[in-house]
Amino acid sequence: MAAGVCGAFVGTPAEVALIRMTADGRLPAAERRNYKNVAEALFRITREEGVLTLWRGAVPTMGRAMVVNAAQLASYSQAKEFLLTTAASMPVDIAKTRIQNMKIVDGKPEFTGAADVLKKVIRNEGFFSLWKGFTPYYARLGPHTVLTFIFLEQMNIAYNVYILGNKNAKGGL
Repeated sequence: MAAGVCGAFVGTPAEVALIRMTADGRLPAAERRNYKNVAEALFRITREEGVLTLWRGAVPTMGRAMVVNAAQLASYSQAKEFLLTTAASMPVDIAKTRIQNMKIVDGKPEFTGAADVLKKVIRNEGFFSLWKGFTPYYARLGPHTVLTFIFLEQMNIAYNVYILGNKNAKGGL
């Protein structure tokens, strides 16, 4: 959030110039500023209206940056965690699937357990084959995870309303 605030503060003058240049075409001809480029806009704003005008709207811009950064970082962290969980669980899922699908040859099972599956897969198919089918696996788990969080939020609301008696519950605990 602090990085968002700093970036927004530093970037506000350019945003003021951009907004004015974009809106210029919609103004009546007599009210147009007709800036030629951003540098001229920054220079003229400073000369004609004062340097502080470059930071007009800085406070809501910084507030917006805080919210956006917090939301992006939180969703990034969740997506990264989910991606890592998927990557970590793939070899285990490969072992499980191979064991469930194994053949019995001459009365002996094809694999003696999960470690045997992993050893044979790495030896015969290569290390990265433990992540074969990662994209469809990730795509399959994505909706599951989203629905899990949706149901969790609904259960938290129900708990707050019906158990704790909080009629204004909005999710979370």
